Parts: sequence; C-alpha cells; structure tokens
Amino acid sequence: MCGVVGIVGHSDVNLQLYDALIMLQHRGQDAAGIMTCQDGQLNQRKDVGLVSDVFRRRHMERLNGNVGIGHARYPTAGSSGPSLAQPFYVNSPYGICMAHNGNLTNSKELLEHVFKSDLRHVNTDSDSEILLNVFAHELQLQGQLEPRAEDVFAAVKRVHRRCHGAYAVVGIVANYGLFAFRDPAGIRPLVLGSRRTIQGIDYMVASESVAFDALGYELERDVKPGEAIFIDNDGQLHSQQCADNATLTPCIFEHVYFARPDSLIDNISVYKARLRMGEKLAAKIQRAKLEHDIDVVIPVPDTSRVSAQAIAETLQLKFREGFMKNRYIGRTFIMPGQTQRKKSVRQKLNPVKLEFRGKNVLLVDDSIVRGTTSSEIIQMARDAGAAKVYMASAAPPVRYPNVYGIDMPAATELIAHGRTVEQVAQAIGADWLIYQDIEDLIDSAKEGNPHIERFDCSVFTGEYVTGDVDASYLDGLARERSDVAKLTKNSDPDSSGDEVIGLHNSTREMVL
Repeated sequence: MCGVVGIVGHSDVNLQLYDALIMLQHRGQDAAGIMTCQDGQLNQRKDVGLVSDVFRRRHMERLNGNVGIGHARYPTAGSSGPSLAQPFYVNSPYGICMAHNGNLTNSKELLEHVFKSDLRHVNTDSDSEILLNVFAHELQLQGQLEPRAEDVFAAVKRVHRRCHGAYAVVGIVANYGLFAFRDPAGIRPLVLGSRRTIQGIDYMVASESVAFDALGYELERDVKPGEAIFIDNDGQLHSQQCADNATLTPCIFEHVYFARPDSLIDNISVYKARLRMGEKLAAKIQRAKLEHDIDVVIPVPDTSRVSAQAIAETLQLKFREGFMKNRYIGRTFIMPGQTQRKKSVRQKLNPVKLEFRGKNVLLVDDSIVRGTTSSEIIQMARDAGAAKVYMASAAPPVRYPNVYGIDMPAATELIAHGRTVEQVAQAIGADWLIYQDIEDLIDSAKEGNPHIERFDCSVFTGEYVTGDVDASYLDGLARERSDVAKLTKNSDPDSSGDEVIGLHNSTREMVL
C-alpha cells in the first residue's frame, strides 16, 4: 500500500509535492521520492526513509518544474532498498516516469513478455517497474513524434488488457504532461482535485483526498475504474474510459485501516464508515453479551479510535485513552518480521495504568492480522492491572492472503487462518473476543455510497475480484513473501540493488 501524488501547476510544485507526501505518509514509510519536469528535463530525488528524512533544502532547490509526481513506498512485492524507491524512469519513448500503488497479479508473465517481446530490460524485482515498461512500450507503438492525449489513452487501453491486479498510477511524459489511471476494478483509490489561482487552474491527483486539504485543493471526484487522465503542458485536462466492462470494486480494507479518517474515498467518508463499524459491532456485543461486565472501552491507537468511540457511546460505557502513543514509531503492521513487530509495539504504546487497574476492559482494534500486536497489547493491559481483558475487532477475521498491495501474503502467518474465534482468543490471550460480521462491515462502507455493488473483501472471504488468483498462485506468493523469505532476502547485502548496477547509487539524487 503506497501513497502517490501528481501535480500540474503554474509554478514550481516541489513544495506542494512534499506537503502532499507528508499527508500521505501513513500509506508507506519504507521510502519516498519526487520527480519534477521543467522544460523537458526530469529532476529526481528518492531514497529509503520517511519523507522528512529523504528531502532536505538542497534537494528541494533542485526539484524545479511546474509538473511533478511523488511516492511514499510501502513494501509488498520485492525487497527494501534505494533501488526500489519510486518514481521509476525510462528514457524511451520521450522520457517517462511513474509512481504506482497496488500490486500486479501477473507480474511474472509480464516480466517474461516485456523481455522477450517488448525487448525491454527491467532492473529490479518491482512490479511497478514492469508496469512502467509495459506502458512505455504501448505508448511507443503509437508512433507519434509528439504524443497526444489520445495516444496516452490508447496506451492505457492496452495496459488494461495486459496487466492484471490492482494499480493506481501517476506519471509524467517529459515535456508533454501528466497522466494518471486506475485499474478496471478500481481496487486502489485515486482522486482528482483542483484549485484556482491567478494564473489559472492547478490540478492534483492523489491516493486520498486528505492530500488536497492542506494545499487548498478542492476534491473534484474520484478517478473512475479503468479511466485515464492526461493533463497537458497547457494545463488542459483530458479524460477517457479506457477499459471494457470496468466495475468499481474498491478494497474495503482502506476503510478498516489504511486510509486516514479525514479522507473521502469513492465518495465514502472514512470517518463515517468507521463510526458505523463501531455502532454495528456494539449491537453485536449487546446480542452476544447482554449482561456484560465491561467497565471501560479503550481503543488501540490510532485507527480504531473512531469505532471505539461509537461502541462506548452505543453501550453507554466510559471511553478512555488507555494507551499513549509514541509518535516517532512507524505503523507496526508494516514492520518486517514478528520479532520486530513485538519490539515495536512496546516502543509505540505505553499503558496509562490507572485506566486498567482492577477493571474489565474492552480493547478495540481495527483488525487482527498476525495477532502479534494484539497479544502484546493484551499482555500490556494485564501487566497494568486489568482484571479481565476483552478484545473487539472492527473487521471480520482475516483468514486469507491479500494480493492487491497489502502485506498479508502467507495464510499461515494470519492468526485467524484455520482457527475458530475461541482459538484465536486463546492464542492472543483474551478473555473474550468478538469480530465484526462481514455483512455489517460491507454495510458500514456501502451506506456512504450505495452505488457500489461490491467491495474487494478477499482477506475476509477468499474471493478475489480479478478472477485470476488460484491456490498455486497463493502458494507461490507465500513462499516468496513470507516473513522468513523477507528476512532472508533483506539480510543479503546485495538485495537492495545498490551494488547490482552503479546506476542506483547515482540516480537517487540527480538531474536525468
């Protein structure tokens, strides 16, 4: 799960891109990058680390241009390292750079085809670089000396036919304009915004609408599934539906965990959706434990706070902040390896003992994935003196891998896979555990946009909306991207790609 942003303005957009990436930092903390275009010249800075660590004043001064894109990386496919920081770049045709959020499910087949048929070299194990080369090849086939909007749209049409999975993309064709497109199922979010200036209209495309708020942009609309947008150098916006039978099927886990509550995605308020999740889960608690002995509701910061407030209000219970969060520790969900996650939980959260001592507490979390965080937090509550520790999950049991850009690759690493609710409760050390029902979760999101007929709920149901995921694919994914595989891969000094080709060390800070 990554954050992407693209801006076409009437003056330098480097600071706007930086500010937008800060607002999207929650979507990826592994690496960050910005690329801008001025008079056909592409300027780039990218590296591993948080946005505030990657960019210094000297970098920003070199990122000139009124067109630019940015990326905050969350690693799923591939390893971690400077060579995998985005945006990616190819010089032919025209000079194209791209930033991608999502995951391609047919990347292996595409890689072979890109090499054998398109005669293109892919230098990393990132599916984003594959996607860039597919788009570049299809744009080159249009045969235009100066590409037009219709050439970009023709290339995107062929990308949709060749590429399967989830992808929300922003990119630049040097000296011609900015493009953006979304996969035909609309699995990953992408929104369009604008603002009026003295010089004219500036446009921004981003993963979430929260990126618009701090910069004075107004949300125009969501980019439709299968749609492509091209904003040329004159600032004219062109759009076209480029996919056959496109159907909006967004990932519901965006509303559970990834998106910020102050965002609007697919015309759904994430905040309101989480409120409804809490209300529906409270109703289930009432049905299951009519004579409950819960003294206090305590959220697991931060994404569960809204749902926990709704639960407390509905059940007429006290709501208390029982855990204080260290703001300088990243999201533990994306930490590689169980040992690192356990260590990070203790560093990230510290209990307020007065809120636990002698009380029966209901801890509320957005979801329970591997169970590492939940077991550590429950133990922290007991150590703080809680009499009983109950756990409520605003999402149903996560029992299946995610293949569309969320780091849930191996079913064996999911605490609920092959276990009953009672067995999960025992495994994480809870006195009682309750999950959200899948129907209630869907209704919570769908109420914000009743026109959405279906969500991608594959991590809960095992039903993959792209229709190309089978048992053999999942087995291969588990082998390649399990915690053990990641730790083995990232322990290799050459795995980051820095020593593979000298290009990577030099391209982190340069003028292309």
